Amino acid sequence: MTDEFFEIIDDATGRIVGKALRSECHGNPSLVHRSVHVIVLHPDGKRLLLQKRSKNKDIQPGKWDTAVGGHLACGEDYPAAAVREMGEELGLPPSLSLTYRFDMKIRNEIESENTRVYSAVTEGPFTIQKSELDEVAFFTFDELREKVTRNEETFTPLLRQELRIFFGIRE
Repeated sequence: MTDEFFEIIDDATGRIVGKALRSECHGNPSLVHRSVHVIVLHPDGKRLLLQKRSKNKDIQPGKWDTAVGGHLACGEDYPAAAVREMGEELGLPPSLSLTYRFDMKIRNEIESENTRVYSAVTEGPFTIQKSELDEVAFFTFDELREKVTRNEETFTPLLRQELRIFFGIRE
């Protein structure tokens, strides 16, 4: 795991109350930090891009996840983090237009995050960050709806939750 600091927030107020090392946050659900995800939509309006996590990634290796995702650095706001992550993970330009979609809270045994989700429209090209991703691929909305409805285990739990909200699927 990378030795980086996350800002810790109070879940009730949303205020930043301190910071902790990444290694302290994972596996400690009481330490709530912030992350950003970007859903990448194909210009045809019928497909969504997913990333496959690197087999060497520290958490949930080899699973499919949101096209872009990452934690906010200390002092960083959500839009700046989204632009940074798009550049680092997929080589996307900072000029790419972002649309706010929704906020979600992620609470599981691995991590606790308040996540802001944006979308962007592009067909690439993509330059994947090999330390983070093994591949990216577009999937049709119907393929993804079917997988999420079946609770597809090749997806990260966060992606399943995000896609349920995106598609309006009730559990």
